[in-house]
Parts: sequence; structure tokens; C-alpha cells
Amino acid sequence: MTAPNLLLAAAPASGADLLLWVALPYACLAVFVAGHVWRYRHDQFGWTSHTSQLLEHRWLRWGSPLFHFGALMVIAGHVVGLAVPASWTEAAGIGEHAYHTTAVLAGSVAGAAMVTGLGMLCARRLLTRRIRLTTDRSDKLLFPLLSATVLLGLSATATHNVFGGGYDYRTTVSVWFRGVLTFQPHPLAIADAPLLFRLHALSACLLFAAWPFTRLVHVWSVPVGYLVRPYLVYRRRSVAPAARTPSAAPGPAAASRRAA
Repeated sequence: MTAPNLLLAAAPASGADLLLWVALPYACLAVFVAGHVWRYRHDQFGWTSHTSQLLEHRWLRWGSPLFHFGALMVIAGHVVGLAVPASWTEAAGIGEHAYHTTAVLAGSVAGAAMVTGLGMLCARRLLTRRIRLTTDRSDKLLFPLLSATVLLGLSATATHNVFGGGYDYRTTVSVWFRGVLTFQPHPLAIADAPLLFRLHALSACLLFAAWPFTRLVHVWSVPVGYLVRPYLVYRRRSVAPAARTPSAAPGPAAASRRAA
């Protein structure tokens, strides 16, 4: 056991720390798993993104790609920053300065794209009357919570790692995150982290709890089969001109009338 882990194991955690950084994360993870099971069993037809492209597409054309591109980059950065220990990246030849510089630059680009796209999607939903009328209760929960999580994460990065003196979250927040996943929680690892990082972590936990009951479930339905399925060939069916029906031969009555 390393020295930081020895200190974490020796120091007692307060009741508030246990509630915020142990009980709440596990409760949110339990809701996340159970909620997905319930949603899949009772609402498979609602397991979609609830697209509203037919109602409005000009804002969606730019907002959706920007948001999804930024989200994918942000998720990849969080996986590396939270799940991968610093000793692994150093063993791979990536020094702390190189990692920090790359993380800040890539994170800034991804965060800007994600915030821009999310802002366009929120503005589209608020300003377009037809979209606003289709907004249900899950959207009213999802969009503010997602916006708060994204803005808190971007604010923490900008405040401490772009304009500030720098903060190595991999020695605190990452230790807590990996401890929760391995069922060896270290609440004190994050208890003394800067406020913005703690608020970002709490909002992320709440977002995971709300995930199964919103349109976010569509991320588990990526159409991977489209990559391997055969091409569909569309052909125009030519319609043959209708054959003209030959006129019927005049009967004996008609012939006798003409003769008369």
C-alpha cells in the first residue's frame, strides 16, 4: 500500500463524507442499473432518442453533431483521466507535463464543442414552439442536469488547469472514482478536492441516476449491425402504360338502328 493510501486508510471519514462520497454514488449506480432493466422490460418502444428532426432541422443540423462529437471526446478523456492510474501512463512513456498539456488542449476543444452543441439544442427546444410543446418531464430534468454537469466540469478545468496554477485530480478524484468501482471507496480522497470538482462529481452521480429514465438510453442502441449488413439496392419500378380496351363490336340492335 502506497503512502497516500496509508494516510487515507488511517484518517477517519466524517458522516457527511460517507454520505456524499460512498452512499450517494452507490445509490446512484444501483438506480442506474435497476432503472435500465426496468426501462428495457417495460418501455422498449420508448428506448429511442425521441428525435424531432421532422419538426425542426436547421438548429439540429449543427447542434447535434457538435454535441455528440464533444461528448465522445469528453467521455474518452474521462476514461483515461479517471480509470487509468498515473503510473500506467508514465510506464507508457507519457510524462506528467505531456499528459497535462494534451488533456487541457483536447479537453478544451471537446468541452467547447459540447457546450456549443448543447447550447444550440437547448435554444432550439426553448425557442421553437413545436419543439417546446413536445418537451416532456424527462427532458425538463435531463437538459438542466446535463447542462450543469458539463458547465461545472468545464469551469473546474478552466479555473484550475487553464487559468489557475494547475490541479492534479488524478491523485484525488481519480483515486475516489476507482475506489467506488472496485468497492474499496476512499471518501477522503475527494473530500478535500476543490469545490468545482466536487460539485461536478455530485452532478455526474445524479446524471447517472436519471440516465435510465431519459432519452440518454439510446446510447446503448448504437446500430452496429449497419456496419456489416449487406447494401440495400433501390430500383425504380417502371409502370407500363395501361392497355387500351378495344371497343366492343356493334350488336344487331345497333346495326338495325343505323340501317333504319
